[in-house]
Amino acid sequence: MQALKVVRPTTIAEAIEQLNEGGDGARPLAGGTDVIVIARARVRDIDVLVDVKQIPELTAIEWDPDSGLTIGAATPCYELYGNADVVQNYPAIIDSATLIGGTGIQGRASFGGNLCNSSPSGDTIPTQIVLEGVANIAGPNGERSVPVEDFCTGPGRNVLGQGEFVVSISFPAPDASGGARFLRFIPRNEMDIAVCNAASAVKLDGDTVRWARVSIGAVAPTPLLVQGAADALVGKPLTDETIEAAAEASKDAATPIDDMRGSIKQRKHLSAVLTRRTLQQAARRARGEDIPSVGGH
Repeated sequence: MQALKVVRPTTIAEAIEQLNEGGDGARPLAGGTDVIVIARARVRDIDVLVDVKQIPELTAIEWDPDSGLTIGAATPCYELYGNADVVQNYPAIIDSATLIGGTGIQGRASFGGNLCNSSPSGDTIPTQIVLEGVANIAGPNGERSVPVEDFCTGPGRNVLGQGEFVVSISFPAPDASGGARFLRFIPRNEMDIAVCNAASAVKLDGDTVRWARVSIGAVAPTPLLVQGAADALVGKPLTDETIEAAAEASKDAATPIDDMRGSIKQRKHLSAVLTRRTLQQAARRARGEDIPSVGGH
């Protein structure tokens, strides 16, 4: 473990100053479930951890039926699945929040931390993408917002510059005709890193898809928004044939690697399988059918 200095700012301005002064060796600490592991393994040289949980905006949950949902970047997962507004209006968020690690990890891990870790297999990122999430960033040059699909730039890399950090993630209000679903595949319960994951969101006009987004993860250098999958669906009836076309688009978009968790062939196959299943179940949610969240909370 590296020798670390921990600072606890209470305002966004203080956090920016401390991150900026710390330079390349400073990292925000939201839950710490990723960054502490990185520091212990000496994957990166980290001198200063800026614990942002004392900043009120970083742990807030704000919901408005018209403007939507804003989640503080350090809000732990258990607060999401314990919030009635999030549970009722954003079940796909609950899909992700309830399967990150075990209960102890969910008491620390956050959507903002998962996004900023920028792993290709991050289990909240496809959900954030299909729900049109926007990362709200603060830094020395002011504030800016970046769509989540544009946030990650490579394995463990993202758009954040010197002194910048994610304050919150915003999602538009859900549509009454919409539904979304997240699923992942892991080879056994003890291995918590996805071989492949996927999320889908649809809005229906009767049996016709009027809007759709599909995202897949762990099958490319970054989580992907699969535009080809949406193109295969929008303006068409939601049938086995159109769902299959979307699944094939995800398979084509996947550019995975072989590693100890899975092969290229398996991951491309899973990209199609999970796209198919998430679309089917997102449509069921759009029609008002009850689909339990995957983590059991």
